[in-house]
Order: sequence, then C-alpha cells, then structure tokens
Amino acid sequence: MYAIIETGGKQYKVSPGDILAIEKVDAKEGEEVIFDKVIMVKGNEGESVIGSPYLDNIRVRGTVLEQFRDKKIIVFKYRPKKHYRKRRGHRQYLTRVQIEEVTYGS
Repeated sequence: MYAIIETGGKQYKVSPGDILAIEKVDAKEGEEVIFDKVIMVKGNEGESVIGSPYLDNIRVRGTVLEQFRDKKIIVFKYRPKKHYRKRRGHRQYLTRVQIEEVTYGS
C-alpha cells in the first residue's frame, strides 16, 4: 500500500515505514504530524483511488525524527563584461519524517 501526498509544494510517494526529508514542518522531534492532502492511494489488492484534487477521509500519519538543514548550495549570478558578480549560499530547513500509517476515515 502506498499514498501520494502533497506537502511544502511538492508531492511524495509514501508507504508505511518510509523515512523522507520534507520542507520544514512546525513540530518538535517525536511529535506526530498528519498529512491530509492525499492525492492518491493504492491498496494491497491493487485498487487505486484518485482524488480531485484531494481525497477526503484519508490521512497519512508520521512521526518527526529530526529538524535539520540541507547541504549548502551556491547561488552565483554574473553579467558578462559588466563586472557584476554575486556569490551567495543557501541552506534549506528540512524535517525528517517516518511514515507510520495510512488511515481511512476521520
């Protein structure tokens, strides 16, 4: 069984037991988070349900493992022949979440 959820403007394919890094969620380590923007669910028997745009009464529950920052990326802008150069770094805030279960109902 797996589900496709949307969080932080991105879509993720998740199954119970998966560990994934998502955009920062305001929750402390060990807290439970509920993802209610479920786009699609596929069961063990092969049936799939697709929402328009989201499915009602289906939730994905996960536990926050850690809050961390991604590796630094370098943003370099320049204009040729104009002596314009800017070099900046960026580190994105992320949350590592372990998916516990996909639940039907409220």
